[in-house]
Amino acid sequence: MSEHIIVERRGAVQIIRMNRADKKNAITSAMYAAMTKALVDADADDEVRVHLIFGVPGIFSSGNDVTDFMSVAMGNDGPLNAFSFLIALARLEKPLVSGVDGIAVGIGTTINLHCDLTFATARTEFRTPFVDLGLVPEAGSSLIAPAVLGRQGAFALLALGEPLPAERAKAAGLIYEIVAEDELEAAAMAAAERIAQKPPQAMKIARHLMLGDRELLVTRIREEGEHFRERLKSSEARNAFAAFMNRKRG
Repeated sequence: MSEHIIVERRGAVQIIRMNRADKKNAITSAMYAAMTKALVDADADDEVRVHLIFGVPGIFSSGNDVTDFMSVAMGNDGPLNAFSFLIALARLEKPLVSGVDGIAVGIGTTINLHCDLTFATARTEFRTPFVDLGLVPEAGSSLIAPAVLGRQGAFALLALGEPLPAERAKAAGLIYEIVAEDELEAAAMAAAERIAQKPPQAMKIARHLMLGDRELLVTRIREEGEHFRERLKSSEARNAFAAFMNRKRG
C-alpha cells in the first residue's frame, strides 16, 4: 500500500485523499494500487454508501508519475496499476464525489469524468497533455469527454491539450459547482452525506440507469490501454519524457 494515500471513513462516506504534495500528487503505481483497493473494498461494504476523493490544497493531481512511464518506455514491463484503478472507477456501484482544487492534469482530469458530482475551486484548471507526451487519452475519456463536452470541446481538451478553467468546465458540465477554496471540502462532504442518506438501492438503480452499459466503457478503457502501452514504448513518448525530465532537472 502507499503512504501517499490516506483512506478514512466518516459515517457512510469513504474518503480517499491523495497526499503527495511535494511531488504535486503525481500518482505512482503504489498509489493506484491503494486507491483501487479502497474503492473495491468500500464498494463491497454495506456500511459505505459514497466514495469521496480529494487532493491537497492547490493540488488535486499533476497526473501519473513520469518516472513510472519512463520505466515502461525503457522496456521494463512491470504492472501498470493505473489500468486496474480505471476499471475499478468504471465499475463502481456506489456514487463518487470529488473535490478539486488547483492542479488537475492527465488522470487528475479524467478521474472527474467518472464522478457523479465534482466540486472545484475557481483556481482549478483541467488539462490533459496526452498527445504532447506522445500518448493517447485514457480512463475512457475518449468516450466520455465527447458526450460531456461535445466533440470539439473534447478534442481541444484531449488532443490539443488546451487547458479548461473551472468556469468553462462548469458551463460544459464537467463540474457541478465552483466553491471557495476554504469551503471546498465541506461542500463536497455535505453533498456526499446527502447522497448517503438516500435509499441505497433506489440510488444504485438511478445511477445505473444514467450511466448505461458500463461494459462499453470498460471495453474502451482497455482499447485505450492497449494503445497507451504501445505509445509508452514509442520514440515520440521516449523523447517527450526525456525532454520533460530535462526541464525538471533544469
